[in-house]
Amino acid sequence: MSRALTGKTALVAGATRGAGRGIATELGAAGATVYVTGRSTRAHRSEMDRPETIEETAELVTAAGGEGIAVQVDHLDPAQVAALVRRIDDEQGRLDVLVNDVWGGDRLFEFGKKLWEQSLEDGLHMLRLAIDTHAITSHHALPLLIREPGGLVVEVTDGTAEYNAKYRKDVGFFYDLAKSAVIRMALAQSEEIAPYGATALSLTPGWLRSEAMLDIYGVTEENWRDATERIPHFAISESPAFVGRAVAALAADPDRARWNGASPSSGGLAQVYGFTDADGSRPDAWRYITEVADAGKPADVTGYR
Repeated sequence: MSRALTGKTALVAGATRGAGRGIATELGAAGATVYVTGRSTRAHRSEMDRPETIEETAELVTAAGGEGIAVQVDHLDPAQVAALVRRIDDEQGRLDVLVNDVWGGDRLFEFGKKLWEQSLEDGLHMLRLAIDTHAITSHHALPLLIREPGGLVVEVTDGTAEYNAKYRKDVGFFYDLAKSAVIRMALAQSEEIAPYGATALSLTPGWLRSEAMLDIYGVTEENWRDATERIPHFAISESPAFVGRAVAALAADPDRARWNGASPSSGGLAQVYGFTDADGSRPDAWRYITEVADAGKPADVTGYR
């Protein structure tokens, strides 16, 4: 797949950190020009108040072999998103891949609390961050993406449609609604853009070793396995590169339309396309979560990575 996306243009909305950064970097490694957007810049931190910036992500894209272009955008502001799409059209004349990865809700959801016990203000803000941003971005970007056949829309979520068919009471009402809605948004777009030769799907990483997750567990990407002493099931976790390679594989697949409306996982796609995580393994996190973690079995990743 090396350089398979040379000449292609991608927009990764929400590329400051985590899955978005991993996706942008791997699209760059495949040769794409990647517009990376978010609110956190070297001059200004977003409400997330974390050190990662869109400029850093753009530099990673370029270092990987693509062209990274950082644009500060609040995807809740339709005017800013419209201006972004006009810029992409003016500079590139095309949009081949749209990745809707805006989230920002990690600090807003409350584990184990019922709807009426949660903060209504935080819950509604989470829904705006997770749903409104994706709808606004697609509204403005899809006319450019469908101008030529072959476009790809990836809605990044948490959990497959099968897994999210049941209520996820551990994370609560607002989080459950947000992640399920993103899957539905992908399904809706798949119906609307298919006649134009484009493909839309939702994609979930597994247990992601994002910058924030590593900080919570007090480890780095180099020594992340140390955290399994306290959280044994963390052994199935994956780096952001893994979901990034999933998106790059989809974008390079001339038969990507077979995934239209689907909700695969990074681990599931790895079995199809043959890519690996940065350590050479293929963690199949959602199968593991269902068959081992949720089943109450002791941690054992044998046969799952």
